[in-house]
Amino acid sequence: MPTHAEKRHLPYSDRQMFDLVANIECYPEFLPWCVGTRIKTRDEEMIVADMVIGYKMFREKFTSRVKLSTPDRIDVIYEDGPFRYLNNHWIFLPQEDGSCVVDFYVDFEFRSKLLQKMIGVVFNEAVKIMVHAFEKRATAVYAE
Repeated sequence: MPTHAEKRHLPYSDRQMFDLVANIECYPEFLPWCVGTRIKTRDEEMIVADMVIGYKMFREKFTSRVKLSTPDRIDVIYEDGPFRYLNNHWIFLPQEDGSCVVDFYVDFEFRSKLLQKMIGVVFNEAVKIMVHAFEKRATAVYAE
């Protein structure tokens, strides 16, 4: 049951970071191990999307409902795929100077004990790399 929680202070607004994380279609452009995404439905409050993650011979697709609480929170509700469960949220805390603190949390368990064992070894490092990928993307998109 790998769990990772992290807070990062970034020089971007809560709305900018919210928009960046909610732009699921662009994940394959910058997010390591994200092979593809497909939006099934999207409205102002909810996105239903498939994501394919892959590394070497490993490739899995999962479906999530992404609840958008503009501009301060995104909750990922797992629906279908290789996990027993997946809990994930992003909270965007605005700061007085116009920046924000991003509070990221993920907790999951694969149905497969083999996959769980394999990911357990590299989980924390992989999640740190993924969170850093969002930070780099924000710099690429928003830096002047």
